Amino acid sequence: MHPESDVNIPDKLYYKIGEVTAITGLAGYILRFWESEFKSIRPSRSESGQRLYRKRDIEEILKIKHLLYDRKFTIQGARKHLRSIPLPADTSSRPPAMEEIRSELKAIRDMLE
Repeated sequence: MHPESDVNIPDKLYYKIGEVTAITGLAGYILRFWESEFKSIRPSRSESGQRLYRKRDIEEILKIKHLLYDRKFTIQGARKHLRSIPLPADTSSRPPAMEEIRSELKAIRDMLE
């Protein structure tokens, strides 16, 4: 069972911390703390310093929440468990398609307006 599949994550490029707290049901201070404990959660930052999460960050947060809250792992145990899971095929080594770049630039422009 994948806990992240039970949650409806809107289809967008970036999510602000308030949106992530609404989706995950976690407080902002918990998300910020988990960033320091789990290297797999790495939101980018806007020019004003606001955290911008991607869908994969939210999915990772939901996995961690499941391990800590449902399966009662410790933080150290959750880190070890996540490291033991094989990573999916890495597609980040391929250059992004022009449409993907265009879409990301439009999302950034919309955030600035």
